[in-house]
Amino acid sequence: MRYTLLGFWIGAVALLSAYFSGIWMNRQTLMEIAESPQAGMDYEKTRAISVPMIADGKVHGYVVAQFVYTIDGSTLSTLAVPPSPFIIDEAFRAIYNDHNIDFTDLKRYDIDGLTKLIRANVNARMRGNLVHDVLVEEFSFFPSSMVHAG
Repeated sequence: MRYTLLGFWIGAVALLSAYFSGIWMNRQTLMEIAESPQAGMDYEKTRAISVPMIADGKVHGYVVAQFVYTIDGSTLSTLAVPPSPFIIDEAFRAIYNDHNIDFTDLKRYDIDGLTKLIRANVNARMRGNLVHDVLVEEFSFFPSSMVHAG
């Protein structure tokens, strides 16, 4: 009889400790999510853009880029115009007007500089700190020799 009661006691302690540790771990996870700087943020994807790279009166190729941006979900629902068109426009302008791209010697592109510039310009145009971050979904260069008309 004593071993049976001891077995029940060990089983009850194990079950209760598992139950309370599960509650405690879940509560910690929920608190971490609530304190996360990305809590309440929506991720919105822009459409892909194709930017012609022109130098010396000749198209050398195209940069194809697509971006994702973060914005507060409640702010996004109140905007008359979403930030996507502004992000596309600013990205196109920044890439098209970048004279540091050398088509004969392609190097790494300053993606951090590009995304910070896009974010700053979009927030300035929208008169507020609405876009929290701009991320790169796709960024590729296709030489004009790879692009076929028709």
